[in-house]
Amino acid sequence: MAVKTVWHITHSCGHQAERDLSDRAADRRAGFAEWLAKQECTDCWRATKEGNEQDKAAWLKAKRAQEQAESEAWSQQYRMPPLEGTERAIAWGVRCRHQLLAAAYTALVLEGDTSETEWEEIEETARTITRAGWWIDQRSSEPDDLTELLQAATEAARPTENPHF
Repeated sequence: MAVKTVWHITHSCGHQAERDLSDRAADRRAGFAEWLAKQECTDCWRATKEGNEQDKAAWLKAKRAQEQAESEAWSQQYRMPPLEGTERAIAWGVRCRHQLLAAAYTALVLEGDTSETEWEEIEETARTITRAGWWIDQRSSEPDDLTELLQAATEAARPTENPHF
């Protein structure tokens, strides 16, 4: 007598289905059928996944909107100039600038040895960088590196003196 190939499965969602398991080795069919019974049917699984993707997208959109509002309020409070770039880059750059400067303030002033006066100088230098792309590029930088990054950016912006003229 041959091991059956078509199994009647009652899924965890309550739906029932006939499953052809002939593509599996005979000694693995019963175990797989048991596992299938513990899962939702394909239609319920897809519906749940699609709902989760929609929920995730809505959550992410709301989180980005909240971060954007907080970053824009912070930019106004600390008199940060508007950034330059595409509309999308500007929004992202504003969030990156806020996150980097806030993290740097915590690391350098609150947890480090930088005085408030020294921080004000760092903040003033940060105001001179208005290219959104620069802030986006620095988003993964360590907060302790901010001073060096700002120095490199402002030195690159200065015209170099040519000793040959």
